[in-house]
Amino acid sequence: MALNNKTILITGGTGSLGKALTSHIFKNYPDIKKLIILSRDEQKQFQMAQEFPESEFPQIRFFLGDVRDEARLVRAFQGVDIVIHAAAMKHVHLAEYNPDECIKTNIGGAQNVIHAALQTNVESVVALSTDKACAPINLYGATKLTSDKLFVAANNIKGNNPIKFSVVRYGNVMGSNGSVIPFFMKKKAEGKLPITDVTMTRFNISLQGGVDMVMHAIKHAWGGEIFIPKIPSYNITDVATAVAPECTLDIVGIRPGEKIHEEMITSSDAFYTYDLGKYYTILPTVPNFKLADFISKFDAKLVEHGFNYNSGTNTEWETVDSLRALIQEHLDPTFQI
Repeated sequence: MALNNKTILITGGTGSLGKALTSHIFKNYPDIKKLIILSRDEQKQFQMAQEFPESEFPQIRFFLGDVRDEARLVRAFQGVDIVIHAAAMKHVHLAEYNPDECIKTNIGGAQNVIHAALQTNVESVVALSTDKACAPINLYGATKLTSDKLFVAANNIKGNNPIKFSVVRYGNVMGSNGSVIPFFMKKKAEGKLPITDVTMTRFNISLQGGVDMVMHAIKHAWGGEIFIPKIPSYNITDVATAVAPECTLDIVGIRPGEKIHEEMITSSDAFYTYDLGKYYTILPTVPNFKLADFISKFDAKLVEHGFNYNSGTNTEWETVDSLRALIQEHLDPTFQI
């Protein structure tokens, strides 16, 4: 799907990925009709408007609203072609202590986005997921799994509406708000880094990698896919060594709802998981398209029986040196050890 002359709306658009998507879209698709940033935080919108002034980016619009408010979304989606749903409560421990709030935003908000898109002329909705939605043990993950299920199932209730709903799922975004590397970089001055567990691993993806996945889904989704990238893992102690080798490690134990390793595809998902080359995709149990046509179009190959994709058993790993190079490339060009 070409984006020229299209109107795009990003929920939660003032977040790390929203801003990265905004930069990418304006750089690569200067002929878009309009880009709408919808979020509930007026201060973040004010700050983002300084980064993307209308004098330089005349197609940008800022729209205050909460995904919990369906009527507001219906208003916001008027004339919109593509919705990227990035709004969520994402901090695991905060969701554990504020479950009602997390459910209202992550599940109720997903339902509202779906209903508003079906009431308007939106062509495509791409929803952001997380590795924590795979075999979840915390409330955040459970709400995002529910959100994923809602977006996949939305393709079954659209009737004759040609809209497509799809999902992108990935691991920790390097350098995003609240993520571990910026946290360690701030903590290094104290001479001690808090580590939850020395065996902990996580998937790692750059902001640009997340952006590329969203763009892939916009252009190639048939409706109902959960796209998953092939990305490396890192061990948390390697991150600590990469950022601050002189610091001591303070083992603080895992926080409520945390896993030692993350998964993005379980062995139960393997029955419906296809290798697309750069990405995997989990297809609906009963897709609303001909599976043979999909396989032929994308040269999709069913993964082997019992396959699972786990950060602890991954075949590709970041090293201390590669992490330092990534920090220099993506976070701080002046970073040196």
